[in-house]
Amino acid sequence: MGEQRAGLGYGFAAYGLWGLFPLFWPLLEPAGALEILAHRMVWSLVVAALILLVLRRWAWVTVLVRQPKRLALVAAAATAVTINWGVYIWAVNSDHVVEGSLGYFINPLVTIALGVLVLHERLRPVQWAAVGIGCVAVVVLTVGYGRLPWIALTLAFSFGGYGLIKKKLAMNGLESLAAEAGVQFVPALVFLLVLGARGRSTFTGHGAGHAGLLATCGLVTAIPLILFGMAATRLPLSTIGLMQYLTPVFQFLIGVLHFHETMPADRWAGFFLVWAALGVLTGDALRTARRGRLDLAAARRAAASAPPLPPAGQSPDHEPVEG
Repeated sequence: MGEQRAGLGYGFAAYGLWGLFPLFWPLLEPAGALEILAHRMVWSLVVAALILLVLRRWAWVTVLVRQPKRLALVAAAATAVTINWGVYIWAVNSDHVVEGSLGYFINPLVTIALGVLVLHERLRPVQWAAVGIGCVAVVVLTVGYGRLPWIALTLAFSFGGYGLIKKKLAMNGLESLAAEAGVQFVPALVFLLVLGARGRSTFTGHGAGHAGLLATCGLVTAIPLILFGMAATRLPLSTIGLMQYLTPVFQFLIGVLHFHETMPADRWAGFFLVWAALGVLTGDALRTARRGRLDLAAARRAAASAPPLPPAGQSPDHEPVEG
């Protein structure tokens, strides 16, 4: 029970910090989204490398560099998460926090769709219904916005693709962050050097406080990931799946209540459809998990009540078996 309580604490902390990201990125202005993104890449590697150095967890590096296919997956994961980070930072600092939260609301639906399209998974009828409601929601939001909600869709598909790649990669969270940041590091550093050479960098021209905030991008990236890893080892997957909704809920509330982004009726309708789809999906997942637990418990009871097998060389009624 103590481990589960600790896991809940770590999980709430991780998803809560991710949910508070819309409050952090505006603090880095006047840096633009690309400069913030580049600093996030550079400092993420610095932080991840320091943590791995303290923990003395370097053996995986030599194994990884000898596996070209896994290196390609790392590069693909780094590309997907770069798109996700960049679009989200731009969305927050361009007053699109609510649409950014929508991307993470619909991410579970996109993940299911990718499972069907890429992994050829079969869906239950209830899951198809949830995906259908999600598609209707996108149509309603497209009408409401007067355009395709590309920010939300880009975030959802980039993060969904990232999750799909990570599933094939099968690396620990901290090691994965270090590997992906290693791919991102050189392009990001070159971009920052070129930006500085052109006199357009804000890192050195806006005081130590601004430079310090840009440097904390690494900690802001690493700390929730570490907390998530600590939660994932202590909690059932179903609990983790439910807790993931905390992040877009926080983002949505910050967008509406703090940044006062407008929510006309048609936009509310689209969001309610998304939430309905998630409700259907979550209900089905909980029923499936409960059914699985009941089946497992029944199997254990049946195994416990079964008569013991006779020793070798004896028949079931314990009479010697003739040779």
